Amino acid sequence: MNHLEIYLASRKQKLAYQYALWLLSWDQETETPEGAMQYRSDQIEVLSTLAYEVEMDSKRIEAIDFLATHPESLTDDLKVEIKRVKKDLDQLRKIPKQEYIDFQVLLSSAGHIWSNAKKNNDFASYLPTLEKVITYQRKLVKYLATDTVKGYDVLLDLYEPGMTVVDYDHFFNTLKTDLVPFVLKASKVKQTLTRKLTKGHFPKAAQIAFNTYLLSVFKYDQSKGVLKQSAHPFTSGVASVDTRITTAYHEDDLRSAIFSTIHEMGHAIYEQQVKPEYDYTELKGGVSMGIHESQSRFYENMIGRSDAFWDVHYEKLVETSPKQFKGITKDAFVKYINQVKRDFIRVEADELTYSLHVMVRYEIEKQLFNGKLKAKDLPKVWNRLYRQYLGLTPKTDTKGVLQDIHWAFGSFGYFPTYALGSAISAQIYHRMNQDFHIESVVRENNIQRINQWLKEHIHQYGKTIEPKDLIIQSTQEPFNPQYYVTYLKEKYTKILGMEA
Repeated sequence: MNHLEIYLASRKQKLAYQYALWLLSWDQETETPEGAMQYRSDQIEVLSTLAYEVEMDSKRIEAIDFLATHPESLTDDLKVEIKRVKKDLDQLRKIPKQEYIDFQVLLSSAGHIWSNAKKNNDFASYLPTLEKVITYQRKLVKYLATDTVKGYDVLLDLYEPGMTVVDYDHFFNTLKTDLVPFVLKASKVKQTLTRKLTKGHFPKAAQIAFNTYLLSVFKYDQSKGVLKQSAHPFTSGVASVDTRITTAYHEDDLRSAIFSTIHEMGHAIYEQQVKPEYDYTELKGGVSMGIHESQSRFYENMIGRSDAFWDVHYEKLVETSPKQFKGITKDAFVKYINQVKRDFIRVEADELTYSLHVMVRYEIEKQLFNGKLKAKDLPKVWNRLYRQYLGLTPKTDTKGVLQDIHWAFGSFGYFPTYALGSAISAQIYHRMNQDFHIESVVRENNIQRINQWLKEHIHQYGKTIEPKDLIIQSTQEPFNPQYYVTYLKEKYTKILGMEA
């Protein structure tokens, strides 16, 4: 076989193992019986070993190296794919094998140690493990550094290729200057919320009925996906024909399931609308974390929390829970789902304050990797930044520095994409609104038109276009955080009845 045939054969094997391992992971998160966990782990070990052998086979590596330097016989899509695969391979080869294995062993216990520390408000018990994780990440930065990508930029690039500290500093400085003062002012406005909503009880069965209804509203293709339950909502997929979502139902908070379902559908619709011909390649799926998050935030906030959306669907919500919604107007409900409240917990934050939570984490990560911060000082710096940006001081580390699991998994550089995605979604909204009036389309219950626009301008391309280039192509200009600030100010000035 020639080099291309060797690569294509290995790719076929790799994707098959990937699919099998993904199915086991999905099953674990949704319905694997507890008694089967060890048996399942044993099978994963065998499959993971086989998958690794395929990926690191010397003939495959030789083929990738050859094709990367002799691209003239490749199609345009294959040129992009080989470039991406070569970048991943080069990174893997730069990391000493034993250090990589030792890090995986460390991560296998780090999540459990973090969980206990959070539960017991005991940062000290977590600190030694966190220090080891950070030490490895600092080594990783040195291993993966290039002439153009160095320091913290190395970690940022893993999640959002092309985004650097310079880019993120510009973004977050815009938020500090233009949004933080508005948030502090807006959060002081008195909001009258209906007690039947804030303190109500919403039976799970009724919530399931409404969330099932939402699947058809958003045109989530149920022949290529399912909705199930898990402790924490997530989207999981390996191809356009198999992208699944979960949600979590809380009977004391109706908002949780509704907006986690819409959020995850945003991720899933993106995956479902990638060109099907990429399903058997390394170009399938979303191009980056920031672009992916822009889709979920677009559906969740720009559509799902809009007045126009509930003009159409509030009646159905009342129909599923008539007792709970008796005497509650649509306007009262819209105010409830757009409540502004400065609080400590990122995952419970409202749309207006959310990115400020992410900004705290970005500032901390930047200091950790430019040598200005030691892990032992994290709680002190965390609390200072929360006072600065949100006007709050966490009383415990459980509600402060211990609230997220990401650092226990070594996911440094990931957090900024959450805020970036929210900001990109506002820029997409602005551009889409020039082609048609979005609120009118939502009131016509024609979300398929929105899906189609996103497919045409973003989704169909999979991983073939780099994130920064995709933003320019889809919105006709580079990333501009001012659209995000303007969107939030206009929306919440109106909702809260503030003076413009």
